[in-house]
Amino acid sequence: MKNLLYKFAFITLLGMCNFVQAQYTDVINSNRPGASQSAFSVGTNVLQLEVGPYFIKEKRPVFPSYEVSGLGIDFAAHYGFWKEALEFNLQGTYQNDTQTFSSLTIVENKRSNFKSLNFGAKYLVYDPYKNKDDQPNVYSYHANRGFKWSSLIPAIAVAAGVNYDTPDNPYTAAAVEGLSYRGVLITQNNFSGGWVFITNFMLDRIGSDQTDFQYILTLTHSFDPKWVVFGETQGISSDFYADNLFRIGGGYLLSKDLQLDTALTLNTKDTPSVMRISFGASYRFDRHKDKE
Repeated sequence: MKNLLYKFAFITLLGMCNFVQAQYTDVINSNRPGASQSAFSVGTNVLQLEVGPYFIKEKRPVFPSYEVSGLGIDFAAHYGFWKEALEFNLQGTYQNDTQTFSSLTIVENKRSNFKSLNFGAKYLVYDPYKNKDDQPNVYSYHANRGFKWSSLIPAIAVAAGVNYDTPDNPYTAAAVEGLSYRGVLITQNNFSGGWVFITNFMLDRIGSDQTDFQYILTLTHSFDPKWVVFGETQGISSDFYADNLFRIGGGYLLSKDLQLDTALTLNTKDTPSVMRISFGASYRFDRHKDKE
């Protein structure tokens, strides 16, 4: 029975699932290595750090043709405060690369800056698992393993934040600088058999000359108490940049407070084509105490 509980709890890895009734889980609840946010917070008095260096390669064969090769790092810090449903977070991506244009002569453009830097908060609006009777049916094995219609009702969370972009940022539109805003709607379904489905719908850089709409759909599956895999699609649409990204990867639970992960990201177009390989880790400082 103990192994079954840990198996269920581990699905929280990558931010794809949560134990019933509470934000806090016995094992780390990380959003890595996917790009989506889970509906659930890390739990009160929990500080969680997530970091992931990556290698990126882009290639555009049509005019203006160029190649991009470089390194970057995704980072995030999450802290649960006041209520189990509330989380404050800092999220960002920093990249250093070389953009090489090929025409009559070869021109190299070295770039480095934050692709994103956001401080915000997330709040769980609706938790269908709260106060739910999760006791197994001791009379029916099939009832415990079968599909439950109630699992179609998702947990719902909202997130909001403030972005900061420096002037002359090579990764944003020309006129974008200073403060802008972000809003996110998050849903999460926990299905039997270790399957979890998450959606994120986001408006980013609101109030700037580059308002991005993004959607992220993430499906994960846990095989045992330590391994989980995921597949994800991410759509980005704005006047500055549009893309459809596909991401696959997995995570390994090294300890109850430490997760290691890796992921591969590709897209379906050549303006430019994208390949990104990432490795990462998540660690939490756990001072959570259950309320009486």
